[in-house]
Amino acid sequence: MTSEEPIRILRAADRPAARWKNGGGVTREIAAGPEGSGMDDFGWRVSLAEVTADGAFSVFPGVDRTLTLAEGAGMDLEIGGVRRLVDRRYVPQRFPGDEPTGCRLLAGPVVNFNVMYRRGAVSAETAVVRGDLTLAVRPGENLLVVALEGTAELAGSAELGPYDAALVRVPGEIGLRSAGRAAVVRLAPAPRPAG
Repeated sequence: MTSEEPIRILRAADRPAARWKNGGGVTREIAAGPEGSGMDDFGWRVSLAEVTADGAFSVFPGVDRTLTLAEGAGMDLEIGGVRRLVDRRYVPQRFPGDEPTGCRLLAGPVVNFNVMYRRGAVSAETAVVRGDLTLAVRPGENLLVVALEGTAELAGSAELGPYDAALVRVPGEIGLRSAGRAAVVRLAPAPRPAG
């Protein structure tokens, strides 16, 4: 992305499918930072994961995750030995990516919206919104909008179809209109500890 490109549209149709790190499912990367980073050196990575069978999630040392159920009945997860039922769509769930995580599907395949970010280096906030909003993009921040249900539109940019995304890196305010539900992910360098 060039500095003069305030909004970059990332179409769902342009995303290739890749096997999970542990081979247990398929993922489609929406965006990652720094640009060009891979599975072992990303600061942050946002993707859609298709889970078609019970099994373990990949382990990512030093990475935190926020998972949002986008399609399907849900999953019964066991994260570091603690059970967590994920059966409500569009409700972001945070958990450590380096804890062993087992998954049992409740009733067939699911699609998860997945945000991963390097602990201590990147902060990430994920919200699922609908309707008309004004979003403030802060300096140094990446703002990613993904249409999870229906369509969405950022002021002055093309309409986003299902799972299309818009990446905004220029500070300022921008309008969002979502006919269904859209994920808004704020990614920024993690604040340095005081002292």
